[in-house]
Amino acid sequence: MNITNMTQHLPSPQPAWVVRFARVGLTAKGVIYCLVGALAFMAAFELGGGNQEAGKQDVFQLILRQPYGQALLALVALGMACYMAWRLIQAVKDTDHKGSDAKGLGTRIGYAFSGLVYGFFAFYAARLVIGSGSSSNQGEDSRQTLARELLAQPFGQWLAGAVALGLLWMGIYQFYRAFSGKYKKKIKETEIKPEVKGMLIRAGKAGYVARGVVWLVIGYMFLKAALEANSNEAGGSQRAFQFLENSSYGSYLLGIVALGLICYGVFMFVRAKYEVIQTQ
Repeated sequence: MNITNMTQHLPSPQPAWVVRFARVGLTAKGVIYCLVGALAFMAAFELGGGNQEAGKQDVFQLILRQPYGQALLALVALGMACYMAWRLIQAVKDTDHKGSDAKGLGTRIGYAFSGLVYGFFAFYAARLVIGSGSSSNQGEDSRQTLARELLAQPFGQWLAGAVALGLLWMGIYQFYRAFSGKYKKKIKETEIKPEVKGMLIRAGKAGYVARGVVWLVIGYMFLKAALEANSNEAGGSQRAFQFLENSSYGSYLLGIVALGLICYGVFMFVRAKYEVIQTQ
């Protein structure tokens, strides 16, 4: 028996800092989604004065207004930066072993895109902490900016339409993850207490369904912007919530989606504690 050959197949220790980045990032993401869901629910039923805005950037403003708000928001910004770093590591190092075929590259590009999005949120939150961000520069949603830039290019409507289809696909994929059970694939379910495991797993399913609804609405608005060559038709989560609220039975529909987003936030806490984090 060759001991040298055996040791070559033993797993090397996982870089602890990558695992910490992942868990801190998932926790921060959970906090953001719980607050977004809570604000959306309040907006749906006109609680708290009925003036609640429920986009992620509005959540940062809310945190900033709390006692010790700058310190709290700095922690959230750090968490978002950790999440960005983890996603980029997944994309570049292929720690989840997705491979380099078309499907694997698509997944890894999705990781990178997710990391960059949360990197933007981390940057925005950091700007608020140091005082260089303000409500005066929020007139245009980031997706409106993207739509405007795309529409200004040659074949701009086609480019914007392609992005819209990508957003719609993201919505459909959230439903697929929810109903296929893929959302819980990496969760160490045996470590969750039996009396709460079922509730937490169901919360994850509800969360991915709610997230799918929001992505589909965002994709629909972006597609409308492409078809009408009007970037003002595009929008992010805040505009999506307004769209839902203005539909038939809108308050109830938005309320259900809001509760689902809170469930998604709770499931991020479950992932932070029980997910198997691959680092190599």
